[in-house]
This record gives sequence, C-alpha cells and structure tokens, in this order.
Amino acid sequence: MADKICHAYTTVFLQHLESTEQFTKSKQVAIGGDLRPSTPRIMLAAAKAITYYGFMPISCGLLPSPALTLHGIQERIAAIMVTGSHIPDERNGIIFNTPQGEILKQDKASIRQQQIHIPMGLFNLSGRFIHTSATPAETNAATSHYLDRYLSCSQKDSLQGMRIGIYEHSGVGRDILADIVSGLGAEIIRFGRSDSFIPVDTEAIRTEDIALAKQWAAEHHLDSIVTTDGDADRPLVSDENGYLLRGDVAGVLCA
Repeated sequence: MADKICHAYTTVFLQHLESTEQFTKSKQVAIGGDLRPSTPRIMLAAAKAITYYGFMPISCGLLPSPALTLHGIQERIAAIMVTGSHIPDERNGIIFNTPQGEILKQDKASIRQQQIHIPMGLFNLSGRFIHTSATPAETNAATSHYLDRYLSCSQKDSLQGMRIGIYEHSGVGRDILADIVSGLGAEIIRFGRSDSFIPVDTEAIRTEDIALAKQWAAEHHLDSIVTTDGDADRPLVSDENGYLLRGDVAGVLCA
C-alpha cells in the first residue's frame, strides 16, 4: 500500500465515477479511516489523488465505516474508507463508496477496465510521495450525524438501569459506541483500551477475548458487554455472564 499504489487505486475509482456520471456538481469526496498506524498516510495519499484529479477531498477523520458510508449517501457524494477491518494492523485496505453506497460487482468490473496514467515526478523509487502536503481540513459532521441517528431512533431512557461494559480495544468506534450506550441511559464501564492495534474479529473470536469478557462480566456485575471490529461495521455482544454472541448469531436474533 505505497503512496503510488493508493494514488492509482483512488484515481481509477474517480475515473469510474466520472465515466458512469455518478458525481454531483460539488465533486466532493469524503475520506475516513480506522486506527491503524498506516491509515493517516493512506488517507493523505487518497486526498492528494482526489485533488490531483481536480476534485475536492473532505476529511471526516477517524470514524466507523458505516458512519462514513451514511454521510456519503446523505450528502450524495463518493466516500473512501481506509481500513483493514479485523485483520492484523500491518495490513490495510481501501473501501470505495459511490454516492449510493459501497461499490458493487458492476462497479468493480468498470474499475478494472480503467486505464491509469501515473504522473511523473510525484513519487520516488519506493513509491512514496517526493513532496509532503497538508491534510485537508477535518469535519465532524459524519460522526455527529451517526451519533444522532442512534439517539433519535430509540427512547432516551431505553437502557436505563442497565450496566454495560464497553470493550474499547483499538476499535475506531469505541468513543461513539460509549456515547450511544450512555446516551440511551445505561451506566457504562470502559475497559481494554489499546494504543496499538488489536485485530478483534467478531466471528472468529480470539480465545483471550472470550476469557476477558467472562472475567469483566463477573468483576463488574454487567448486564452485557458490547464492542465492534476495527472499523466498527460488525458488532460483538455478550450476555450477563460474558458469553459472547458472534456477529452472525446476533444478526439472527435481531432478525
């Protein structure tokens, strides 16, 4: 994921949007990312590609993937999310969203057909930018709307009297998750916050997370523990004993 590669991927995505007339007149593109160490650099590479192509990058900061997607759909603009989801931190990726949502198979087919011209003089031999540039001004509009969406669709005291644990780890949605749960009336206990990236998978749950959930539930007398994967698009919830329900099981129960 060198700068040159990220620049090329972003450019062919923009070419696809333009060729299929999926751009609004503003030609804005929202950018967000997770908490991996490489994320800010890749976000900047995408922003520089957007600017070089003649469009306007809008930085939404570090936020959940669904929050960025929702913002793009609401504003009718494209959105680029830099994340490797639940895989190890040394790997990263880019999720492309059209103004209608995440790219589909027909979008991918069109993107593969795009011809890319790599500009001369932008990159060194290792694929890094030769010249640095400032990051775009950041807006919290996407995060604020995502928070309001959850607080407005439920009764304000719907979790009143409950004691909920927030397993923070390195999930990009850890703060907004705490704001939502406490905003709905629950008492929250936050634990497990990490400055280094932890690849929490909500399906293939790590044995250490299983043990920690049971320990925390017993120590803090919790009604539930909630968390997400790295980019906060998959949930992981426990019962009062700390027994974790995989995301697919939670989905069936909700359905």
